[in-house]
Amino acid sequence: MELPATASYVVIGAGIHGLSTAWHLASALGDRGDGTRADVVVLDKTDVGAGASGIACGVVRNNYFQPAMRELMAHSVAVWESHAEDFSYHPVGYLQISPEVMHDDVATISAQQREIGYPSTFVEGSDDSRLYLQSIFPDWQAKNITSVLHEHHGGYANNRASLHGLAAKATAAGATILTGVRVTGLSRDAGTVTAVETDRGTIRCDALVVAAGPWVRDIWQMLGLPETVSVLGRDGQTHQRPMWTYWSLQEGTLGVDPTFLTDSRGGMPPVVHVDTDAPLYDDADGTLVTDRLWGIYFKPDFNFGGVQGGAMPFVVDRDADEVAVDPYGPASPDFVVGPDFARMWTSGLAHCLKRFEGKGSLFSKEPSGGIGCFTPDSFPVFDVFGNNAYVIADSNHGYKMIGVGGLVAQELLGEQQELLEPFRFARYAAGRLHPVSHSPFPWS
Repeated sequence: MELPATASYVVIGAGIHGLSTAWHLASALGDRGDGTRADVVVLDKTDVGAGASGIACGVVRNNYFQPAMRELMAHSVAVWESHAEDFSYHPVGYLQISPEVMHDDVATISAQQREIGYPSTFVEGSDDSRLYLQSIFPDWQAKNITSVLHEHHGGYANNRASLHGLAAKATAAGATILTGVRVTGLSRDAGTVTAVETDRGTIRCDALVVAAGPWVRDIWQMLGLPETVSVLGRDGQTHQRPMWTYWSLQEGTLGVDPTFLTDSRGGMPPVVHVDTDAPLYDDADGTLVTDRLWGIYFKPDFNFGGVQGGAMPFVVDRDADEVAVDPYGPASPDFVVGPDFARMWTSGLAHCLKRFEGKGSLFSKEPSGGIGCFTPDSFPVFDVFGNNAYVIADSNHGYKMIGVGGLVAQELLGEQQELLEPFRFARYAAGRLHPVSHSPFPWS
């Protein structure tokens, strides 16, 4: 299909945010009943789901210490549940399993979930936590666990299948998705984006939506936006922080039949996320892996087979402009997981469930992992820049936040959304930062 000369809305990126925005925006335009054409064009340099969304582990949860994140995720979980079949979504629930150092944080999450009507069960104390977990997994054996938050909503989705489901909805609503189109520049006039320049020509537009995942850095530069940001810290001092920092994502698959991870009823269990400060020992040779707070997550993978999950990411130790995002994901020679992750994650599985003991050699040798582009506080930015460029910078929270596109669509049509207000760019200078928890993960 040829690149059109003009479009009311141009969306960069055919991942979870770009497709969700296009679907909701095209649907809203079509529903107006005034003859308004659903003039929405999505551009992607490769294909649907070729970026971070397409390799996401697929976990959908509400387990956030930050009230704004928790409310936003409750909204997104509802979108997943209302289109479960279309998005290949499995509503199995989610377990946050924690040590004493995280008890108060998780108790706060539980209380605030009750306040917003998000159903969960909170179990406290080491004995009660162990019994609760063994009622789900009879061979549960993790140490130093003193609380369990069981979210009864949430679960996981099959990444590529869900994105193709989104693409189908966007197309049916009237949006056009053009793949193999690389954005090379932006034409601007007094801060307003007037056209998107590509390797297949130029398309004039009234508004731009940037939903480029880890490539947001590049479009940010095209918009002439700053590389560093003034952040008013909790210490009352203003600090200069890089706008973007890349983190290497640590995820992989154990090559067992997915039914190997079943619950006591023989069915699909909740997604498991366990954090603990118990020393972790190598399942193969008994040597110490770490004696610091550590965490892993895992779930069955019926899409490609196996048990899939991950562990804490780590910062890519170089300036953002020096990080090569392409080739991305498993194709990257720099950002795929190595033997250290395999050792840690498979030993963590064996620490949690006896059934995984001695299974470390089954870790898949297929390349896995990727990089995420994080904001100064590791939480999303949803805001308008340069008059008409709406930037969705998800700080690697993206895949689970399928509902953000609907909220962004409403804002593009002139209706400000309260759920997005805590994620404006101005929060940095104003010091309106999200609270942080004791979790070893930067996004919890």
